[in-house]
Amino acid sequence: MIAPAHKLNARRLAALTATCALTSLALTALAACGSQSAPGAGSRDRTARTTVSAPPRPATLAPGPAGLTPVFKNAPRTPASTTPTVALTFDADMTADQGPRAAAGERFDNPALVRTLRREKVPATFFMTGRWAEEYPAQARSIGRDPLFEVANHSYSHYAFTDRCYGLPTVPASRMRADMERAFAAFRKAGVEHQVPYFRFPGGCYDKRSLRALAPGGVTAVQWDVVSGDAFATDADAVARQVLDGVRPGSVVVMHCTRSAAPTTERALRTIIPELRERGFRFVRVSEQIRAAGARG
Repeated sequence: MIAPAHKLNARRLAALTATCALTSLALTALAACGSQSAPGAGSRDRTARTTVSAPPRPATLAPGPAGLTPVFKNAPRTPASTTPTVALTFDADMTADQGPRAAAGERFDNPALVRTLRREKVPATFFMTGRWAEEYPAQARSIGRDPLFEVANHSYSHYAFTDRCYGLPTVPASRMRADMERAFAAFRKAGVEHQVPYFRFPGGCYDKRSLRALAPGGVTAVQWDVVSGDAFATDADAVARQVLDGVRPGSVVVMHCTRSAAPTTERALRTIIPELRERGFRFVRVSEQIRAAGARG
């Protein structure tokens, strides 16, 4: 039986509507595929055009008189018309014989301090002993792979490189370079990537004998011009005041990241960082200060 004309028209209209819907869905799907593939291709093109340059080689100072290890204290004092810089440095101290104390629960690390530097985006240089890297390899690796930071050598054992240095045991001259190299080896084993060829003498004690002993290692000895006074301090405000009173353009500040020996340092940083920024200082790593001193590399 033939359907009435108005029913045929209704059927044709429904069929036409369905066809249009299917066509629209197909076009949408094709457009969606196109929109997904285009960014991918563009991303590949952008990736292909991007070149990743290696970080610059850390600057070092030329050897001192008679080929002795050069010593760096602070960068040149910049004129008022340029942005002043300051380098915060942190000694990660642990002597070769402090393992039992660490096993008993004494903390020679300070994760809160590292978190504060990261939160505030403050570059810093960590002078780490090899023994510290062995005790806290995960932390050493984390610090040494963070582009904010660089890791320098603070000896393996934190024994003195001169006689009569704050009561520290003394490394024989014949073992000084080996002690330094042992620390670098500990860093490599822990996975530290941002090592720099700088050495800080335990206690800051050095003489011509120790400078001569380390000279074949090609390092620059790094001292400081601002003592924070955080070692064994209990007053964070006093530490902050001492740093803020001492900082000048180009300064290198010595602090510690050892909870047991410097428990107030992280709290002091909460005052030091914003105040120095308010004064217009820019935080840099030691490598930048050395480069500003006209170093080679």
